[in-house]
This record gives sequence, C-alpha cells and structure tokens, in this order.
Amino acid sequence: MDEGNEPGNRSGEHEDVRLRDLPAPRQVKGVIAPVFRVVFAWPYRAVLLGLYRAGIKPWWLTLASFLNNVVVGWLLLKDLRFLPGILLLPAGLLDIFDGGVARLRHEDSRAGAFLDSVMDRLSDAIVFGCLFWSLSEQHLQLQAALCMSALVISLSVSHLRAEGEALGLTLSEGVMQRLERYVVLMIGLTAPGALLPVLAILTGLGAVTVVQRGWSAVRRLAAPVGIPDTGTSFVPPP
Repeated sequence: MDEGNEPGNRSGEHEDVRLRDLPAPRQVKGVIAPVFRVVFAWPYRAVLLGLYRAGIKPWWLTLASFLNNVVVGWLLLKDLRFLPGILLLPAGLLDIFDGGVARLRHEDSRAGAFLDSVMDRLSDAIVFGCLFWSLSEQHLQLQAALCMSALVISLSVSHLRAEGEALGLTLSEGVMQRLERYVVLMIGLTAPGALLPVLAILTGLGAVTVVQRGWSAVRRLAAPVGIPDTGTSFVPPP
C-alpha cells in the first residue's frame, strides 16, 4: 500500500513499532475490499505487527499461500468441497499479509512483486483447474464449463493489468478482483447447492471486470498526449 514511509528498516532489526503506527489494509477497488479495509483495519494491524516481530519473511507467506492452494487443489481432485473451501481462508489471508510484511520490513522489490504475481496466477490455475477436472469427472458439464470460463476470465483480468502497466497505465478497475474471488469461491464450496450460481457469478462479474479494464485502457490510450494517467496505483494484482 502506498502510504508513504512506513515503520521498519532494511537492516532487518526490529524497531519499536507501535500498533497505531501501522498502515491499514491496502486500498483496493472492488465490492468487498473497501468494506474489509474499514472493518478489519485494527485486526489487520495486530496480525501484521505480530508477523513483523516474529521475523517472518514476506516470501515465506507467499510460498505458504501457494502451498495451501496446492493442498486445496489436491482435495478438490478428491471430490471434496467443504474442507478445501475452508482452507481458502488461510490461503487468502497469507496472500493479503505478504505484501504488508514486505513493505513494513522495507523488503518490497520488483523481484518480490514478480514472485507474488506469478504465484497468484499459478494458484488460480491450480484451484480452478482441479475443480474443473473434478466437475468433469462427475459429468457436471455446465458447472465445469463455468469453472473453466471463470479461470480464463480471471487470468484475462490479470493479463490486462500487466499489459496496461507495460504501457504506463494502472488498470485497477473492476467489481470482481482477487479478494472477491476468494470470498465468493469459499461460499460456493462450503454452502450446499451454491457452487453453480457462484461459478456463474464469477464468470459474469469477471467478464464485467474485463470490459471495465479494457475500456479504461482504450479510453486512456486514445487521450491526447500529455494528459497524465489518473489511475490509482495499488498492489498486488488480483
């Protein structure tokens, strides 16, 4: 989160960091993210402080989140639903805190952002890919098709942002971002009978996000030269 200079130092020594000095969750657009930022601001700071004082490295959290998603994928292949749905919670939390820890420790870097982005994309592919395989094996063709559509659209959302950044644009628009995908998929896997409508929601709102980002890119690239990009910058990509 871009909040100016944050507590921490590059030498790895722990400063006397106070809870009230820590930043709130990063400012991300979407449906759920603004609510999360307000409601969980202080719990987020408390956990972040604990991770910082424990000396946790940000890449440990990134790797732990990825391995958690690998387990989720394996359980989905076993045709389980409730347990992998519950395990998406720690995977999502780890994904939230890795960037915060990196910035607090002043260990954020382009290499770290690249690793985080790649792991996020691999995690999406594993979770949705394993769910697709499981649904196909059960001959649930409509759900399988929607699952694959949700995966393709999810990767398209991230690809649009990456292409925009390569052109100097910040494409952060969209109603269905990474946090929203985690929460909605958790509901779909844990609530009986909810998977089909959830996959439809992921596909539909994900497509809306693709259109939003695509239109924003076209509009801003077509603007006269010299008009600055007014997009809001925040990380990591959904």
